[in-house]
Amino acid sequence: MMLLPVGIAHAATVVALGASNTAGKGVSPSEAYPAQLEAILRARGLDVTVINAGISGDTTGGMMARLDSAVPKGTRVVILQPGGNDLRKGARNYTTELVSRLRTMGVKVVMLPNTMLRGKPHQVDGQHLTPEGYRMLAQQLAGPVSSALRN
Repeated sequence: MMLLPVGIAHAATVVALGASNTAGKGVSPSEAYPAQLEAILRARGLDVTVINAGISGDTTGGMMARLDSAVPKGTRVVILQPGGNDLRKGARNYTTELVSRLRTMGVKVVMLPNTMLRGKPHQVDGQHLTPEGYRMLAQQLAGPVSSALRN
């Protein structure tokens, strides 16, 4: 059993902001990594809500445009998954601007690069994870997100 240090804020909000692998394309909402991450963090004793703000096909420009509505005031951590849609669609990449704006808002950023999807079970399309793959991803993110919530 892991003991948590005193001083962790209660009812912390974490927002998973990204594209299809955040949204959980091809799986149920409860199987997408944000829901599985919330369950893992709560099992570790953290009073946290993880909001799934993933939209399939989204670009970093789209994420930038919806940042204020996707990330409620008081959000402690954003897990940012830029995905590969900028490159695929020939769109400008706003990842640097997103990170800068989030930090200005006082939000800690945990990056979820596409490299974190490698080596996990994928659906037939080869792009999106299976429920088990999303569980593995959630387990991998639990440590960095817990650390960000503590600091």
